Amino acid sequence: MRFFSFHLAPYPALPADYEGPAWVTCPNELFDPAIGAEVYNRYLDELVYAEELGFDGVCVNEHHQNAYGIMPSPNLMAAILARQTARVKIAIVGNALPLYDPPTRVAEEFAMIDNISRGRLIAGFVVGGGPEYYSFSINPAHARERFQEAHDIIIKAWTEPGPQEYIGKHYKLRFLNTWPRPYQQPHPEVWIPGAGSLETMEFVAKHRYAYMGIPYFHMDVFDRSFRMFREACEREGYQYDPKQAGWLAPIYVAETDEEARRQYEEHWWYFTKRLLPGININPPGYTSLRSMENIMKGVGSFALSLRDWQEVVDGEYAIVGSPSTVLEKLERNLARLGTGNLLGLFQLGTLPAGLTRRNLELFATEVMPKLRARFPDGKPMLEASGVA
Repeated sequence: MRFFSFHLAPYPALPADYEGPAWVTCPNELFDPAIGAEVYNRYLDELVYAEELGFDGVCVNEHHQNAYGIMPSPNLMAAILARQTARVKIAIVGNALPLYDPPTRVAEEFAMIDNISRGRLIAGFVVGGGPEYYSFSINPAHARERFQEAHDIIIKAWTEPGPQEYIGKHYKLRFLNTWPRPYQQPHPEVWIPGAGSLETMEFVAKHRYAYMGIPYFHMDVFDRSFRMFREACEREGYQYDPKQAGWLAPIYVAETDEEARRQYEEHWWYFTKRLLPGININPPGYTSLRSMENIMKGVGSFALSLRDWQEVVDGEYAIVGSPSTVLEKLERNLARLGTGNLLGLFQLGTLPAGLTRRNLELFATEVMPKLRARFPDGKPMLEASGVA
């Protein structure tokens, strides 16, 4: 079992009278650079602190023109972390490949970070969320084609001698000769997150990469998604390794269950009611019919539909409570889902620095060591009573 601290870098100060979406059309005049300067540096400190506390890795990700996550270039964050840390894995989850033209920019920057960190990069590749295609004015019908071509170019650049030529439908490169090459050979570990797209699961299984489940769904949705991913691996002729799967979950630990809810709930609702709206923008052509049918099964179970705290608890949208409560819930669900990576969102919405650090400390000292003992390396995650 590997433990990662994942940071979204949310903007915590949307005006109370702003009622629009946090994505694409959220006016940039609402961004206060003084607040931005403060939280960027604070969020980096929280990621660096995860190494001190014994986490295996940290995660950053990419979003554009939104208040949900003000990290349009996770590579900049990762480059800083590569110099400010010495041990943790640095997972960029991930670069939205169809937004890069040419995608050799991703190959170069990832290789730089891998060299600076001496082989600690985890390379995340994503198709990119629906809102990004409006933000970049890219035809969403070409999203998956561009993603697959860009992926092939990056892997070729990392693993085959250059210069060579690449001629595809969307990208034409006369000289593919990327400098530098990655520190890890043949290339860094690759993670690809997904929200239920069958094509994504099949692509990950085919290449034996790792599939990361995108959060904010009822636990039953994760259960179905990871079962489908295991089945996709079996269709490729192998049994999946638990480290090929990761569950991303909001986590908050306090001394008691009552304290945890009291400290956390208002920040959760800022996140779900102010920052999530707009994340579900789905432009025409972005999702295939077969994947849309699968995704639609979980639409009513997405966090945007939540009405009260009891629904949060019942669906385990966030794992909140005392160390013993959080341990029990994580232990049970990790055994149920069969994932070998736990990605914790320890800061969410407007959660302040002091509570975030205390959350990280309690998790690292009271929960993480017991989960390590429960799920040691090489031990199957799935229990016999889990999903078939």
